[in-house]
Amino acid sequence: MSTIETVRRFNRTYTQRIGALDDSFLGLGLPLGSARLLFEIGVPGTPGAGVGELRERLGLDSGYLSRLLRDLESRGLALTEPDPADRRRRLARLTPDGHALRRRLETRSDDLAERLVAPLTDRQRDRLVAALATADLLVRAATVTLQQVDPSGPLATLAVGHYLAELDDRFPDGFDPGTPAPLDTFTVATSDGAPVACGGLQQIAPGVDEVKRMWVDPAWRGAGLGSRLLRHLEDAARGRGRGVVRLDTNGTLTEAIAMYERAGYRRIERYNDNPYAEVFFAKELS
Repeated sequence: MSTIETVRRFNRTYTQRIGALDDSFLGLGLPLGSARLLFEIGVPGTPGAGVGELRERLGLDSGYLSRLLRDLESRGLALTEPDPADRRRRLARLTPDGHALRRRLETRSDDLAERLVAPLTDRQRDRLVAALATADLLVRAATVTLQQVDPSGPLATLAVGHYLAELDDRFPDGFDPGTPAPLDTFTVATSDGAPVACGGLQQIAPGVDEVKRMWVDPAWRGAGLGSRLLRHLEDAARGRGRGVVRLDTNGTLTEAIAMYERAGYRRIERYNDNPYAEVFFAKELS
């Protein structure tokens, strides 16, 4: 069976089993689209969700999202109003009835999942959990969006913050970024509107770009996202007329070192004074 046939067969089987085809998802009086939106708006510990964030997270166009929000509002389950912190931003939040329905949605979703796996043995359940976790990671990785952003903009700042926090945690003596030089170009990979990987380019010599601030969220490692981002940055360097890319890394980042070697990078002598850099690579771009 081909990849496409396998994916389509799973989609048909799963959507039927979870009730995605029903007008009333889990018997709660809402179709699946409205129920999912209700779920996303009412994430515990948050005041609601920005309409723009919901659009990014769920991959919905503005018109369809507006219709879903109006449907929830007409049922007395949600409200949409200006964000007190930024009046230009619209914030969706659940009413008390909306929160009550969301709790019922959680309970019935758990019950459905339990019924689906009840006939399976413990060994079969373990196989199913491992298979679904892998499938979820790879499907999300396939739908990640790579976008070039302002290196000093909010999305880049958020991604770099994650990158710096990980280095500070993994390096034996912590990490002090100092005042980093501005990058020429920066790319952020997003999933459901959140950054999951990033990397940038900086010219360091005629015809030579350096890959900087390369980071992949630990939860996404093993899905090929780092290699995809690296190829993207190499293509960007080619587009800038560069014939060579270089990069440096710390010896503790063993998974990154292995990825660079698989991608055809060769080890070279030190070419900068970065105190945290221990391993240096270069690659000629064809």
